[in-house]
Amino acid sequence: MGRKAQKNDSLPGSLDMLVLRTLSRRDLHGYGIVQYIQQSSDNELLVEEGSLYPALQRLELNGWIDGVWGVTSNNRRARIYKITAAGRKQLA
Repeated sequence: MGRKAQKNDSLPGSLDMLVLRTLSRRDLHGYGIVQYIQQSSDNELLVEEGSLYPALQRLELNGWIDGVWGVTSNNRRARIYKITAAGRKQLA
């Protein structure tokens, strides 16, 4: 019989698309991106920091997102990411 999909199974590039989709809704810092993906998937999709931050760097190098230093709602300094026009084209 077929193998049941594990929570950590994914297609190549799917994390990048999840991040772009998340940032198309609102600008967020890394931890906020993780929380949004997990909450919106009812904890079916678990994103680890070891995967997220390389993906954010890759997306920024491709010009699909921009990251700027800012202050979060709890007054902590964090890099806030937003999707660019080129990133929106990737979602189309």
